[in-house]
Amino acid sequence: MIKYIIEKGDIMSILIMLVLLSILILVHEFGHFITARMFGIKVEKFGFGLPIGPTLFQKKIGDVTILVHAFLLGGYVAFPDDEKDCELDKDSPDRFLNKPIYQRAIVVSAGVVFNVICAFIIVYLAAFHWGYMPAGKYDVYVNDIVAEKTAPIWQSGMKKGDKIVSLNGTKITNTNSLLTIINLSKSNDGYYNKNLADKYLLQLKEINFVFTEDEVIPKGVTVKLPEREAEPSIGLQKEEEVGIVKPENNDEKLTEVQAKIRDSLTNDKYITGNEQFTLRDLSMAMADNTHPLNFVVDRDGKYLALKAFNPDEKGKIGVQLESKEVLIKTQGIKSILKYGTKYLYDNTYYMVYGLGQIFTGKVPLKDLHGIVAITKVGGDIIQNSGLFYGLLLTAIISMDLAIVNFLPIPALDGGHILFLIIEKIRGRRLKDETVEKIGTVFFSLLIILMVLIIFNDIIWLRQ
Repeated sequence: MIKYIIEKGDIMSILIMLVLLSILILVHEFGHFITARMFGIKVEKFGFGLPIGPTLFQKKIGDVTILVHAFLLGGYVAFPDDEKDCELDKDSPDRFLNKPIYQRAIVVSAGVVFNVICAFIIVYLAAFHWGYMPAGKYDVYVNDIVAEKTAPIWQSGMKKGDKIVSLNGTKITNTNSLLTIINLSKSNDGYYNKNLADKYLLQLKEINFVFTEDEVIPKGVTVKLPEREAEPSIGLQKEEEVGIVKPENNDEKLTEVQAKIRDSLTNDKYITGNEQFTLRDLSMAMADNTHPLNFVVDRDGKYLALKAFNPDEKGKIGVQLESKEVLIKTQGIKSILKYGTKYLYDNTYYMVYGLGQIFTGKVPLKDLHGIVAITKVGGDIIQNSGLFYGLLLTAIISMDLAIVNFLPIPALDGGHILFLIIEKIRGRRLKDETVEKIGTVFFSLLIILMVLIIFNDIIWLRQ
């Protein structure tokens, strides 16, 4: 497996990513460790990795044994209560279980808190050092027109280098929104299906970076992107279909809208489209099975409305797209805090949404990936885009660790919090045997899930 990782990426970039991930795990466990010591709780072991397989390193420092295990996919802090042959008296104040519930809750949740703090520190330091942050949107450009000379796109007036501002009244802030509208506009039987982007549609050549406020444009960086489906903003799920009822006078309405757009456009003015389109808008656009594409482009600083044209029956229009990420300049503490926080908030939202998709079964198990894939992708990002983006990915992973660990699942920190809540409600702890049995079952399930994820990673690497 290591061979495939190294063959498919730069070894130094991969090593840097491994170090960054290791730091996140150590930060998490250090949160548990330092708060336990703060409350006078004795710590027996500080382990890096899971106690599966051989132990690579072991040394006792003071009264704490430091261990490094071969299975480097986690970590732990062990208290005397965890040991069956504990030498401490049952009523000893050094025991974790003899501390008040609020102290135990702080110790258990400290790892999550430390990961969150770590994520913010990484993002703020990156924004301070490099002086910019991703704005969370992309400018989409026409990289090349590859359609046959008889294709309708040649009569539209579109040219290589045009920045696509809006399509059918919807502002374009990324390639997904563009591909979605194109697919929704192809001729069909009056039904919309989620299988939006065919392989020939997703032809992103590279990702470059452009500053707002006429700042300097850094050197372009080429990033290989996997082909994937474009996600519609209306939130339809796989295999769902929406029936379209043909409204009256649809041709007149479309003609009226197009006329208003053209009449309102000058060399220095254009209509900003709706931020998002509704199902009603979709029904209006799709009702007659022929849905023209109305592009507004920015050419040399001037907005132009192109001649409307239709994609073919497969949704193909014959262009290659170039996506340039918009970067916001961060000068001063206020802008660093503002845009750094926004970056983490936006990405945390997507992580929570993704977890929801997993738990509701909308993401198949074969699509789950773990530490191997993260290391490979992180290494590629560092190699192709630089340490700045590698650090931002590390911050996102730190937030991900916090969120996942706080899920109310036994064997995770959130599961321990759940047991503490039950103890508070009942007025007494669950029996040790009960907690141990529940923990063993869920720990075994987690190990099985980890093995499955590693298997997915290996298959993914070989592709």
